[in-house]
Amino acid sequence: MSSSLILGIIAFYFLILFVISYFTSKNSSNETFFIGNRRSPWYLVSIAMIGTSISGVTFISVPGWVLTSQFSYLQMVLGYLLGYFIVANVLLPLYYRLNLTSIYTYLETRFGFFSYKTGAALFLISRIIGSAFRLFIVSSVLQLSVFNNMGIPFWVTVTLTVLLIWLYTRKGGVRTVLWTDAFQAIAMLTAVALCAYFIANELKMSFSEMVGAISSSPLSRVWFFDDPNQRFYFWKQFLSGAFITVVMTGLDQDMMQKNLSCRNYKDARKNMYWYGFAFLPVNLLFLSLGVLLHMYAVQKGIAIPQQADDLFPTIATQGYLPQIVGVLFFLGLIAAAYSSADSALTALTTSFTIDVLNTRGLSESELRKVRQWVHVLISVLMIQVILLFNTFNDRSVIDAIFTIAGYTYGPLLGLYAFGLFTRYKVIDAVVPIIAIFSPVVCYFLNKHSATLLGGYKFGFELLIVNGAIVFLLLFVFRKRGVRVHKI
Repeated sequence: MSSSLILGIIAFYFLILFVISYFTSKNSSNETFFIGNRRSPWYLVSIAMIGTSISGVTFISVPGWVLTSQFSYLQMVLGYLLGYFIVANVLLPLYYRLNLTSIYTYLETRFGFFSYKTGAALFLISRIIGSAFRLFIVSSVLQLSVFNNMGIPFWVTVTLTVLLIWLYTRKGGVRTVLWTDAFQAIAMLTAVALCAYFIANELKMSFSEMVGAISSSPLSRVWFFDDPNQRFYFWKQFLSGAFITVVMTGLDQDMMQKNLSCRNYKDARKNMYWYGFAFLPVNLLFLSLGVLLHMYAVQKGIAIPQQADDLFPTIATQGYLPQIVGVLFFLGLIAAAYSSADSALTALTTSFTIDVLNTRGLSESELRKVRQWVHVLISVLMIQVILLFNTFNDRSVIDAIFTIAGYTYGPLLGLYAFGLFTRYKVIDAVVPIIAIFSPVVCYFLNKHSATLLGGYKFGFELLIVNGAIVFLLLFVFRKRGVRVHKI
């Protein structure tokens, strides 16, 4: 693919985003930016959340997963459904009852100042690192595909990337992001579906033949009940999926901010159900594409990349397929990356403005000024973190940082579980120490589990252990004889 064609795709794509931004940011206020004036249609929120949850990393990686884990990911997706049910019926009623803008203000009401700031800090750290990591991967692909040939340095690519996101989100915030993310979700899924169609066409398969070939492939194995020590064991995957959903959707300001923009709790719950059920066919589509890519590589004698993540980009962009597939790949990649990044930038701005700067009581104009400067600050910070990743120039180091950032969700799980399912008060000042101690323990436990636990290797279920440690320590450091009324 030519650099000019890719640049044309990017330019046209952002033109659509700016048009959407222009119409959705008219007469915007702080309430518009933070929670969309609580007037968002539930079906729009549902589509937008699909776009937000599927990042550029997911777009590239999930089709490659079939080479190493078959369709075992669907076991986790089934767990997601349980998680979404819990979010819809346990967390959303609480957030709507308290009329929250930032979900972490619940921790101040329940435990106190230090717990509140700890929860907000955990979100900020994990989201900044996670979003920067995802943008770094996509920016690297664009740099290698386009901008190196044009002599444009990486720092310029990254700065322009984040600047464009800042420009179309700076006024409308959540209201704009809902519409741009919905558009990007549709664009991404259309791109994946069309890629599958063109590959099946190259393999000379009808639709029914394609379905039969995918279902009969050894790569499409879904169920793993045979070995509890195995990473893909069903109950590990299923329970991990449920808890991952609770923390990365229900305890995540980014995802909940969209839900809180719905007109009422009934609409928000309806959105959560539809969004949850949509995840099954969406991920089935990605995994099916992975099987088709493998079939195509085998039939055409294409060497399977050493890194499974490289399977989709290699076949889509290296001239093996019609050029339209390469166009669709970049379209889908950009849609996945920016729908995740624009949402994160808005949520980070919201959390920092409300949770860190304590802006309650400011006038509309004063709050607007603070919010606008925070939006700029978070954008600059995002650029700096991405460039820091680039200086490592070591994928294993970057993956380790991203993994460590994921440990921060465990303390959030423990904090909210303790707050919702007990009536104890805790020694508030100890909470930050607990939130650091538990992830450190889990990191070393994960590293040495094979030795300590007779060959057992942790997967995503380590999140549950992390949350359980926090819950237990909160119980140990509870205030004796002091209980709170139900919030």
